[in-house]
Amino acid sequence: MLQAFADFVTFKLFKLLPSSRLGTALDFFINDTLKIFIMLAVIIFLVSLIRSFFSPERTRKILSQKKEFVGNVLAALLGIVTPFCSCSAVPVFIGFVEAGVPLGVTFSFLISSPMVNEVALVMLWGMFGWRIAAIYIATGVIVAIVGGVIIGRLKLEHLVEEYVYDIKMGESELAAMTWRERVDYAWSYVVDILKRVWLYVIIGIAIGGFMHGYAPANFLVKYAGPGSWYAVPLVVAIGVPLYSNAAGIIPIVNVLFEKGMALGTVLAFMMSVTALSLPEMIILRKVLKPKLIGIFVGILTVTILFVGYLFNWIMH
Repeated sequence: MLQAFADFVTFKLFKLLPSSRLGTALDFFINDTLKIFIMLAVIIFLVSLIRSFFSPERTRKILSQKKEFVGNVLAALLGIVTPFCSCSAVPVFIGFVEAGVPLGVTFSFLISSPMVNEVALVMLWGMFGWRIAAIYIATGVIVAIVGGVIIGRLKLEHLVEEYVYDIKMGESELAAMTWRERVDYAWSYVVDILKRVWLYVIIGIAIGGFMHGYAPANFLVKYAGPGSWYAVPLVVAIGVPLYSNAAGIIPIVNVLFEKGMALGTVLAFMMSVTALSLPEMIILRKVLKPKLIGIFVGILTVTILFVGYLFNWIMH
């Protein structure tokens, strides 16, 4: 139905030719914009209902009672449905350490939360299909688990700023919510998220639509296809300083994939942008010493490169 509507607007109302570059670009833009906003509204609402059961205090209590690896797995999974991003990395980190959550488990959460979230899931599902969305979610969780386990095994607690261990945060557990309150909370969160990401979605899809209509077919195969050994480290190096969120980067990545960029290279690029963003590293410097930030970035870089090469090899 959405594709039929996009075709009607593009080719009937605007009378553009299906074979024209402008027609192809506009048709892509209308269809994907409608599809993404509908999926965002529905899935963010459902995820927010789940999220209403996990206050920061409750999340900390759950994780502080788990042993290594079990805690890493649980932390990575909780990162999918908890509303923490790079802007809240410092208070979340302090709260977890103060509550006795192991350092490695804390890092599993910090990796998973910005990289694997409902916006990424919705946009990947809408543009790539559920299989690639599932692959990204699974690999993101695995990267978070592996990164957290390695950091935990290295015993790097001495590289956390000393003042963090001296902070005592309150244990004010949120009062139990009624279902009506949960529905209201979920709806308000849908509105809040859409207000914050709608412009990124529009810009991202517009850029993607332009590339879809005007970029030469297969122009990336030569440089970023499965046979290009340097493609994965190149996109990771580009992605680290490039700050964006899922709403802005996924529509562009979708077209890069369509034009011939290998799947593993696509996954590596997305992970580097969302999990290794320079702004988050600057924020984390408030609670972590430079050496620990360097180790954190190094571990993530190696695991992301591995994911990229692995999927390029599998899909070759």
